[in-house]
Amino acid sequence: MASLDDLLTATKNVVTALNSEAQTTINLAGARNSLSLAGATTKLVSDVPGRVCVVSIIVAGSSTGTIYDASNTATATSARAIATIPNTVGVFTLNFPVAYGIVVTTGTGMTAAISYS
Repeated sequence: MASLDDLLTATKNVVTALNSEAQTTINLAGARNSLSLAGATTKLVSDVPGRVCVVSIIVAGSSTGTIYDASNTATATSARAIATIPNTVGVFTLNFPVAYGIVVTTGTGMTAAISYS
């Protein structure tokens, strides 16, 4: 028969596994967000490695935007571009890892929000 210590250890292992799974789900969905990225502007969203999860275009604007894998706005160059933000209202899933950080340039007249981990 299993001892109480064995049962408690097994329970702890199950809880740890469930917590790990929940954390993975949160990271893929975006644990943080940056709201009101508006107008033709370049903004540092995150200066650490992570993941761009979802982009929500609230107002389409007249030009596209760009998402960069960069830790500051000075290094947000075309060589570090990872996605084009369409000038179409909607929600777009990326789930793209970044090694440096996230910089977003929104298009003219565009309003967007981004979730990231």
